[in-house]
Amino acid sequence: MPILKPTARIVLWLACLSFLTAEGQEEKIPGPFFVGGIGVEAGKSASGYLKVPEKDGVGTSIPVTLIHGAKEGKCLAFVAGVHGYEYPPILALYRLKEMVNPQQLAGKLILVHIANLPAFQKRTIYYNPFDWKNLNRVFPGHPEGTLCQRIAHVLTEEVIKKCDALVDLHCGDGNEALIPYTYWMTSENEDLNEMTRQMALAFGISPIIIDDTRSKDLADARYLGNTAILLGKPAITTESGYLGKTDEASVRRNLTGVLNIMKLFGLLEGKPDFLGEPVWIDRYEVVYSKTDGLFFPRFDRGAYVQRGQVIGITTDYLGNVKEELRSPFSGLILYIIHTPPTSVGEPLFEVGRIRMEEEAHRSSPPFPIARQP
Repeated sequence: MPILKPTARIVLWLACLSFLTAEGQEEKIPGPFFVGGIGVEAGKSASGYLKVPEKDGVGTSIPVTLIHGAKEGKCLAFVAGVHGYEYPPILALYRLKEMVNPQQLAGKLILVHIANLPAFQKRTIYYNPFDWKNLNRVFPGHPEGTLCQRIAHVLTEEVIKKCDALVDLHCGDGNEALIPYTYWMTSENEDLNEMTRQMALAFGISPIIIDDTRSKDLADARYLGNTAILLGKPAITTESGYLGKTDEASVRRNLTGVLNIMKLFGLLEGKPDFLGEPVWIDRYEVVYSKTDGLFFPRFDRGAYVQRGQVIGITTDYLGNVKEELRSPFSGLILYIIHTPPTSVGEPLFEVGRIRMEEEAHRSSPPFPIARQP
């Protein structure tokens, strides 16, 4: 056998190493992926239901789609329908299901089409019709709790804990006139904060609320997105859509956002389009009703209001004025109730304060969409 020179031996060694590495990569095929009782092989997709166990004769299911890419990668969860009357995110995920080719995907997708199916079926705002709880206030849930608590438990165990990052997709409920915006929920983990910041910028909706108000106790996480954050998973909550409508602009805004998030995490080829100059909200406050009766708003979504301005009034069922609701500070109306019924403890509007250095340069609302009826 001829003796090779050192240089030749190095070249041969590198060639062998390259061959072995390439051979190993070709043989490394992702194994099957399971969520609940649904399994899917690499390069394929599957749809089915996550079962929420019955208690006292009441149970439900959660329609989901799993898309398992032919290549290894991150697992992203997109969740719609936590509130059943919020339609644009739901429609966007059904479109996404038809768009994504598993053979061209690097990673996995969990698409929760309608998290709160009973509310969707009964067209109820905020609440599940069986226990009259708000699903997005009971996370992480409980396996022996009420229906909403059991739904939350299933979503926590089968979706949040099995993904690498999550987007909780919302919009204005059937009674809420709302401008598009995003919640960037911050934590004590700076690396996690930077990742979620990148997600907020990639989703592409401005303004972005800097939200440091959420509970740091997992047992009292309350919100789907906050539960993911407390479990160390990057997550954002988005809002695109209003008054229970199914307008194309709101649906497409959701679809564009999720595709950008997929690019951010490398599931799709290409670079995401980041927001260039987002408007940041550094404080927000929801004003609640103290009256059972009717609400009459005096401003529309997106209006810029001053501290102390009357934003609307409530009356009792005989038409007697009961409250004048004033803005707690100067800022944008992020959403406002635009249907008459109101009840004690229910929200009437939300105001967001623009970060000071931006506010100083503004004399009018920065969102053209806010001027639409």
